[in-house]
Amino acid sequence: MNPLYLVINPHAGGGRARRLVPAMQAWAAGCRTPITVHVADGVPATLAWLHALPRASTVALVGGDGTVNQLLPAFLANDLCLALIPQGSGNDVARALGVAGMHWRAALQLAEQATPQAMDVGWLHTAQTQRPFLSSLTVGFDSAVGYKALHGPRWLRGLPRYLLATLRELSSLQNWDMQVTLDGKLVHSGVTLFASTLNTPTYGSGMPAVPHAQINDGELDLLVVGQFNVPQTLIMLPRLLMALHLSHPRVLTRCFKSMEIRSAQALPLATDGEYVGEARSLRVQVAAGALRVVRK
Repeated sequence: MNPLYLVINPHAGGGRARRLVPAMQAWAAGCRTPITVHVADGVPATLAWLHALPRASTVALVGGDGTVNQLLPAFLANDLCLALIPQGSGNDVARALGVAGMHWRAALQLAEQATPQAMDVGWLHTAQTQRPFLSSLTVGFDSAVGYKALHGPRWLRGLPRYLLATLRELSSLQNWDMQVTLDGKLVHSGVTLFASTLNTPTYGSGMPAVPHAQINDGELDLLVVGQFNVPQTLIMLPRLLMALHLSHPRVLTRCFKSMEIRSAQALPLATDGEYVGEARSLRVQVAAGALRVVRK
C-alpha cells in the first residue's frame, strides 16, 4: 500500500481541529496503510516538511480554504496530491471536491482509496507577489469583506461570519474604477464594486458566485459587479445567496485563461479568503490541471 501523509492544522475552524488530534493519531496507528501524522506548528515549518516528502505523495490536509492557500505552493512544487479533510470556516474547496460536511473518518478513507484527478490552479501576479490560489481571487469589495471576516468574532463561523462582515463593510462602501482585459480583449471598464475570479462554484463559505464554474475545464471564471450603492448592494445580497444575481444588467461573467486588471486606485486583494494586500495592476493566469486532488 502507498503511504499516506496526514497534516493537521490545529488552528483550523477557530481551533476546532485541535480537538481531533488524539482521535486522528489513534486512527492512523490502527490503519493497515502506513500513515505519518504531522501536526502543523507553523506555516514555514510545515512547508519545509511537505517539500521533504517523497515526490507525488498523497497528503490528507485537515483544515479549510486558508490552510490550503498557505500550503498550496509546496503541493505544486512537490507534485503532491491533495486530499482535503474539511475542518475550516469557509470550506469552498471542500464543496468543490464533494467532501464538505463529510466526517473526518470517511474523508480519510476516501483519501486512502480514491484515484487522484486533475484540478486547475489560478496564479496571481502583481509587482509585489506571485501566488497560487485554488478557490478564488477577490478584487475590491469582497476582498474588504474577507478581511473583516478574518478578524470577526471567533464564535461565529461559516456563512454567518461573512454576512456580518458584509454588513460591516457596507458602512464604508467603496467602488473602484477598473479596466478588465480577458485573453487580450477589454471586457469591462468603469466604476466597479468588485471583479473577482472563481475556480470553484462558491466562495465566502458557500455563496454560489459562479454556479457553473468547473475545477477541471482549463479556465477560470470572472465575476464583475459594476457600480452599486448601499441600498442596491443590500438588495443584491439575497440574490447572490440564491444564485439569482447573474441576470442583473450590471453583473458580468466570462471564462478566461489570462486576465489583467488595472486601476488608478489601490485594489484590495484576497486569495482563497486570505487578504494579501493591494495593487493597482494585476495579472491572473490559469495553470490547467496543475494540482492532483482526491474527489468524491
